[in-house]
Amino acid sequence: MQFLDTPQGRHIAYYITEGAAPTVVFLGGFMSDMAGTKAVFLEDWARNTGRAFLRFDYSGHGQSSGSFTEGCIGDWCADARAVLALIDGPVVLVGSSMGGWISLLLARAMPAKVAGLVTIAAAPDFTEDSMWAGFDADQRAALVHDGKIALPSDYDDPYTITRRLIEDGRDNLVLRAPLNLPFPVRFLQGTADRDVEMSVALRLLEHAKGPDMRLTLVDGADHRFSDETCLDLITASVAEVIARA
Repeated sequence: MQFLDTPQGRHIAYYITEGAAPTVVFLGGFMSDMAGTKAVFLEDWARNTGRAFLRFDYSGHGQSSGSFTEGCIGDWCADARAVLALIDGPVVLVGSSMGGWISLLLARAMPAKVAGLVTIAAAPDFTEDSMWAGFDADQRAALVHDGKIALPSDYDDPYTITRRLIEDGRDNLVLRAPLNLPFPVRFLQGTADRDVEMSVALRLLEHAKGPDMRLTLVDGADHRFSDETCLDLITASVAEVIARA
Protein backbone atom coordinates (compact mmCIF):
# COMPACT_ATOMS: atom_id res chain seq x y z
CA MET A 1 0.00 0.00 0.00
CA GLN A 2 1.17 3.50 -0.85
CA PHE A 3 -0.01 6.98 0.11
CA LEU A 4 -0.29 10.31 -1.64
CA ASP A 5 -0.95 13.76 -0.22
CA THR A 6 -3.59 15.75 -2.06
CA PRO A 7 -3.43 19.52 -2.65
CA GLN A 8 -6.07 19.79 0.10
CA GLY A 9 -3.77 18.07 2.59
CA ARG A 10 -5.54 14.72 2.71
CA HIS A 11 -3.53 11.47 2.95
CA ILE A 12 -4.92 8.96 0.42
CA ALA A 13 -4.14 5.23 0.53
CA TYR A 14 -3.89 3.30 -2.72
CA TYR A 15 -2.60 0.17 -4.43
CA ILE A 16 -1.31 0.26 -7.99
CA THR A 17 -0.56 -2.68 -10.26
CA GLU A 18 1.74 -2.05 -13.21
CA GLY A 19 0.65 -3.26 -16.63
CA ALA A 20 -0.65 -2.28 -20.03
CA ALA A 21 -2.63 0.89 -20.64
CA PRO A 22 -5.32 2.01 -20.25
CA THR A 23 -5.17 1.77 -16.48
CA VAL A 24 -8.36 0.46 -14.86
CA VAL A 25 -9.29 2.56 -11.83
CA PHE A 26 -11.86 1.34 -9.30
CA LEU A 27 -13.97 3.93 -7.48
CA GLY A 28 -15.82 2.55 -4.47
CA GLY A 29 -19.12 3.42 -2.89
CA PHE A 30 -20.44 5.40 0.04
CA MET A 31 -18.77 4.23 3.27
CA SER A 32 -17.01 1.38 1.45
CA ASP A 33 -13.29 0.82 0.96
CA MET A 34 -10.79 -0.54 -1.53
CA ALA A 35 -10.65 -3.94 0.22
CA GLY A 36 -14.13 -4.86 -1.03
CA THR A 37 -14.90 -7.91 -3.13
CA LYS A 38 -15.30 -6.10 -6.46
CA ALA A 39 -12.10 -4.06 -6.12
CA VAL A 40 -9.95 -7.05 -5.18
CA PHE A 41 -11.52 -9.27 -7.86
CA LEU A 42 -10.80 -6.64 -10.51
CA GLU A 43 -7.24 -6.29 -9.27
CA ASP A 44 -6.70 -10.04 -9.60
CA TRP A 45 -8.20 -9.98 -13.10
CA ALA A 46 -5.94 -7.09 -14.09
CA ARG A 47 -2.84 -8.81 -12.76
CA ASN A 48 -3.72 -12.05 -14.57
CA THR A 49 -4.29 -10.23 -17.86
CA GLY A 50 -1.34 -7.84 -17.63
CA ARG A 51 -3.53 -4.77 -17.23
CA ALA A 52 -2.55 -1.74 -15.16
CA PHE A 53 -4.91 -1.25 -12.21
CA LEU A 54 -5.41 1.16 -9.32
CA ARG A 55 -7.71 1.08 -6.29
CA PHE A 56 -7.83 3.63 -3.48
CA ASP A 57 -9.73 4.88 -0.45
CA TYR A 58 -11.40 8.27 -0.41
CA SER A 59 -10.60 10.45 2.59
CA GLY A 60 -12.60 9.32 5.61
CA HIS A 61 -12.80 5.80 4.15
CA GLY A 62 -10.65 2.72 4.75
CA GLN A 63 -6.96 3.47 5.26
CA SER A 64 -7.02 7.12 4.16
CA SER A 65 -6.91 10.05 6.55
CA GLY A 66 -9.84 12.03 7.84
CA SER A 67 -13.28 11.41 9.28
CA PHE A 68 -16.14 10.19 7.12
CA THR A 69 -18.50 12.83 8.49
CA GLU A 70 -16.12 15.61 7.43
CA GLY A 71 -16.29 14.57 3.76
CA CYS A 72 -18.62 15.23 0.85
CA ILE A 73 -18.94 14.43 -2.85
CA GLY A 74 -16.70 17.33 -3.89
CA ASP A 75 -13.96 16.23 -1.49
CA TRP A 76 -14.07 12.62 -2.64
CA CYS A 77 -14.05 13.66 -6.28
CA ALA A 78 -10.99 15.81 -5.58
CA ASP A 79 -9.34 12.79 -3.96
CA ALA A 80 -10.06 10.77 -7.10
CA ARG A 81 -8.61 13.50 -9.32
CA ALA A 82 -5.43 13.48 -7.24
CA VAL A 83 -5.17 9.72 -7.69
CA LEU A 84 -5.70 9.98 -11.45
CA ALA A 85 -2.79 12.44 -11.58
CA LEU A 86 -0.54 9.48 -10.72
CA ILE A 87 -1.35 7.93 -14.11
CA ASP A 88 0.29 9.34 -17.22
CA GLY A 89 -1.90 7.65 -19.81
CA PRO A 90 -5.63 7.05 -20.31
CA VAL A 91 -7.88 5.37 -17.75
CA VAL A 92 -10.97 3.20 -17.73
CA LEU A 93 -13.09 4.13 -14.73
CA VAL A 94 -15.10 1.49 -12.88
CA GLY A 95 -17.47 3.23 -10.48
CA SER A 96 -19.59 1.36 -7.95
CA SER A 97 -22.66 3.09 -6.45
CA MET A 98 -21.41 6.51 -5.26
CA GLY A 99 -18.26 5.76 -7.26
CA GLY A 100 -20.48 5.78 -10.33
CA TRP A 101 -21.46 9.37 -9.54
CA ILE A 102 -17.85 10.36 -8.97
CA SER A 103 -16.75 8.65 -12.18
CA LEU A 104 -19.34 10.69 -14.08
CA LEU A 105 -18.00 13.88 -12.51
CA LEU A 106 -14.49 12.88 -13.56
CA ALA A 107 -15.62 12.03 -17.07
CA ARG A 108 -17.31 15.42 -17.36
CA ALA A 109 -14.29 17.27 -16.02
CA MET A 110 -11.54 15.43 -17.93
CA PRO A 111 -12.99 13.58 -20.94
CA ALA A 112 -9.61 13.46 -22.69
CA LYS A 113 -8.22 11.36 -19.81
CA VAL A 114 -11.05 8.81 -19.80
CA ALA A 115 -10.93 6.02 -22.39
CA GLY A 116 -14.01 4.21 -21.10
CA LEU A 117 -16.44 3.83 -18.23
CA VAL A 118 -18.18 0.96 -16.44
CA THR A 119 -20.65 1.73 -13.66
CA ILE A 120 -22.09 -0.75 -11.18
CA ALA A 121 -25.40 0.31 -9.62
CA ALA A 122 -24.43 3.93 -10.24
CA ALA A 123 -26.00 6.37 -7.79
CA PRO A 124 -25.71 9.82 -9.39
CA ASP A 125 -27.25 12.70 -7.42
CA PHE A 126 -28.28 10.37 -4.57
CA THR A 127 -27.82 13.01 -1.87
CA GLU A 128 -30.62 15.01 -3.49
CA ASP A 129 -32.86 12.44 -5.16
CA SER A 130 -32.68 9.71 -2.54
CA MET A 131 -31.60 11.27 0.75
CA TRP A 132 -33.05 14.79 0.77
CA ALA A 133 -36.13 13.80 -1.22
CA GLY A 134 -36.77 10.97 1.25
CA PHE A 135 -36.38 12.99 4.44
CA ASP A 136 -39.53 13.96 6.31
CA ALA A 137 -40.12 17.46 7.66
CA ASP A 138 -38.58 16.68 11.07
CA GLN A 139 -35.43 15.20 9.49
CA ARG A 140 -35.01 18.19 7.21
CA ALA A 141 -35.47 20.58 10.12
CA ALA A 142 -32.96 18.66 12.25
CA LEU A 143 -30.45 18.63 9.42
CA VAL A 144 -30.72 22.39 8.96
CA HIS A 145 -30.73 23.16 12.69
CA ASP A 146 -28.20 20.59 13.98
CA GLY A 147 -26.11 20.16 10.83
CA LYS A 148 -26.46 16.37 10.87
CA ILE A 149 -28.84 13.44 11.33
CA ALA A 150 -28.33 9.70 11.87
CA LEU A 151 -29.75 7.18 9.41
CA PRO A 152 -30.01 3.38 9.79
CA SER A 153 -27.91 1.16 7.52
CA ASP A 154 -28.55 -2.34 6.20
CA TYR A 155 -24.81 -3.02 6.24
CA ASP A 156 -23.45 -1.56 9.48
CA ASP A 157 -24.20 0.77 12.38
CA PRO A 158 -26.30 3.90 11.77
CA TYR A 159 -24.41 6.51 9.79
CA THR A 160 -24.36 10.27 10.01
CA ILE A 161 -25.54 12.50 7.17
CA THR A 162 -24.35 16.09 7.36
CA ARG A 163 -25.85 19.28 5.99
CA ARG A 164 -22.55 19.86 4.19
CA LEU A 165 -22.92 16.53 2.34
CA ILE A 166 -26.37 17.54 1.10
CA GLU A 167 -25.43 21.09 0.18
CA ASP A 168 -22.21 20.06 -1.56
CA GLY A 169 -24.10 17.35 -3.42
CA ARG A 170 -26.26 20.06 -4.99
CA ASP A 171 -23.11 21.64 -6.41
CA ASN A 172 -22.13 18.35 -8.07
CA LEU A 173 -25.35 17.07 -9.65
CA VAL A 174 -24.91 15.37 -13.04
CA LEU A 175 -28.50 14.65 -14.09
CA ARG A 176 -29.62 18.29 -14.36
CA ALA A 177 -27.22 19.46 -17.07
CA PRO A 178 -25.85 17.95 -20.30
CA LEU A 179 -23.71 14.87 -19.67
CA ASN A 180 -21.57 13.91 -22.65
CA LEU A 181 -19.74 10.58 -22.49
CA PRO A 182 -17.68 10.39 -25.69
CA PHE A 183 -16.21 6.91 -25.09
CA PRO A 184 -17.50 3.35 -24.58
CA VAL A 185 -19.79 3.12 -21.55
CA ARG A 186 -21.39 0.12 -19.87
CA PHE A 187 -23.96 0.65 -17.11
CA LEU A 188 -24.63 -2.45 -14.94
CA GLN A 189 -27.64 -2.71 -12.64
CA GLY A 190 -29.34 -5.41 -10.59
CA THR A 191 -33.12 -5.75 -10.62
CA ALA A 192 -33.24 -6.61 -6.89
CA ASP A 193 -31.19 -3.59 -5.79
CA ARG A 194 -32.93 -2.00 -2.79
CA ASP A 195 -30.48 0.91 -2.56
CA VAL A 196 -30.48 2.12 -6.16
CA GLU A 197 -33.66 1.48 -8.12
CA MET A 198 -33.65 0.46 -11.77
CA SER A 199 -35.29 3.79 -12.59
CA VAL A 200 -31.99 5.51 -11.73
CA ALA A 201 -30.10 3.44 -14.31
CA LEU A 202 -32.78 4.08 -16.92
CA ARG A 203 -32.75 7.81 -16.19
CA LEU A 204 -28.95 7.88 -16.49
CA LEU A 205 -29.03 6.02 -19.82
CA GLU A 206 -31.68 8.39 -21.16
CA HIS A 207 -29.95 11.53 -19.87
CA ALA A 208 -26.35 10.87 -20.90
CA LYS A 209 -25.24 11.26 -24.50
CA GLY A 210 -22.55 9.19 -26.18
CA PRO A 211 -21.75 7.07 -29.22
CA ASP A 212 -21.47 3.73 -27.42
CA MET A 213 -23.60 3.34 -24.28
CA ARG A 214 -25.34 0.18 -23.07
CA LEU A 215 -27.29 -0.74 -19.95
CA THR A 216 -27.29 -4.35 -18.72
CA LEU A 217 -29.89 -5.41 -16.15
CA VAL A 218 -29.13 -8.54 -14.12
CA ASP A 219 -32.26 -10.28 -12.88
CA GLY A 220 -32.16 -10.84 -9.13
CA ALA A 221 -28.85 -9.09 -8.50
CA ASP A 222 -28.75 -6.87 -5.41
CA HIS A 223 -26.74 -3.75 -4.65
CA ARG A 224 -23.61 -5.66 -3.70
CA PHE A 225 -23.40 -7.07 -7.26
CA SER A 226 -20.68 -9.42 -6.01
CA ASP A 227 -21.68 -12.98 -6.80
CA GLU A 228 -19.71 -14.97 -9.36
CA THR A 229 -22.01 -14.09 -12.26
CA CYS A 230 -21.91 -10.37 -11.47
CA LEU A 231 -18.15 -10.30 -10.98
CA ASP A 232 -17.62 -12.04 -14.32
CA LEU A 233 -19.95 -9.53 -15.97
CA ILE A 234 -17.93 -6.64 -14.51
CA THR A 235 -14.64 -7.93 -15.91
CA ALA A 236 -16.25 -8.79 -19.26
CA SER A 237 -17.65 -5.27 -19.45
CA VAL A 238 -14.27 -3.73 -18.63
CA ALA A 239 -12.60 -5.91 -21.27
CA GLU A 240 -15.22 -4.91 -23.84
CA VAL A 241 -14.80 -1.21 -23.07
CA ILE A 242 -11.01 -1.53 -23.42
CA ALA A 243 -11.38 -3.34 -26.75
CA ARG A 244 -13.66 -0.63 -28.08
CA ALA A 245 -11.72 2.35 -26.71
